[in-house]
Amino acid sequence: MTASKLDQLRQMTTVVADTGDIEAVRRLKPVDCTTNPTLILKAVETPAYAHLVDEAIGWGKKQGGGDKAVHAVCDRLAVSFGTELTRIVPGRVSTEVDADLSFDTEATIAKARAVIAAYKERGVEKDRILIKIASTWEGLQAAKVLQGEGVDCNLTLLFALPQAVAAAEADAFLISPFVGRILDWHVKAGGGPYTAETDPGVVSVKSIYAYYKTFGIKTVVMGASFRNTGEIEALAGCDRLTIGPGLLDELAAATGELPRRLSPASSPQMEGGVSRKLGFDEKAFRFAMNEDAMATEKLAEGIRGFVKDLRGLRKLVAAKLG
Repeated sequence: MTASKLDQLRQMTTVVADTGDIEAVRRLKPVDCTTNPTLILKAVETPAYAHLVDEAIGWGKKQGGGDKAVHAVCDRLAVSFGTELTRIVPGRVSTEVDADLSFDTEATIAKARAVIAAYKERGVEKDRILIKIASTWEGLQAAKVLQGEGVDCNLTLLFALPQAVAAAEADAFLISPFVGRILDWHVKAGGGPYTAETDPGVVSVKSIYAYYKTFGIKTVVMGASFRNTGEIEALAGCDRLTIGPGLLDELAAATGELPRRLSPASSPQMEGGVSRKLGFDEKAFRFAMNEDAMATEKLAEGIRGFVKDLRGLRKLVAAKLG
């Protein structure tokens, strides 16, 4: 009997679960797991995780009132969910720095250090955690400092090659290029119809992957934000892919051969004609992003979305703190 497409994918790509649902992680058995404020907000509203919420709220009531206590409880919830996930997955758990710090390098560094310290208090060492940071110029500079301290980072909300190049220059452990959101932008702009192979998000990840492999860059490429299994299959062989439970279930139920699409050996030259190693200082980076309307708009939109859900989480916590 042919193995499922999910099992075949696991033979060539590290599969990561894009969820804060602890039960889904237990069922799907990914190697790594990644969360964000949207996923944590959904999880804390689920009765199954009431014990984690109750513990954090009880702790928060001893911290005094005001925004400081609310923010501290939200951080504690993220670490609580992350700690539970480290007991299930054998690899890494990504925990996101507050999105409203996306344009503040020093605050991002301070928050990341606090998150790592909070994990250590629970017996979770930093080699089990990835600090997830938005791929703004400020976030990239924060990642450079943190990587220098041995804190591995996941650069998220990544939509374009300049971000990937800057992440590599920061020695980031991992990047998360967003496939589906790139497709969304192009469809909204009137593009398409697209096949899995011509999907702009797929093409973008292939280009970044090829660039990294061509120049021996060690930063891990983890495709993210998928809209359908076709996008995932088109990137089979990518270093890692982070996939939501619904699409993981679809792949688990699907049979048929899943050919490898990406491999270091098949990426001797950058797709799109870039054959030299690139570099960006701040001015060049900002200009390159300004030239790319899709990347600029989706980065801003993504930060706004995460901030909205972060505020929703804080509102929920404030109500429970009374």
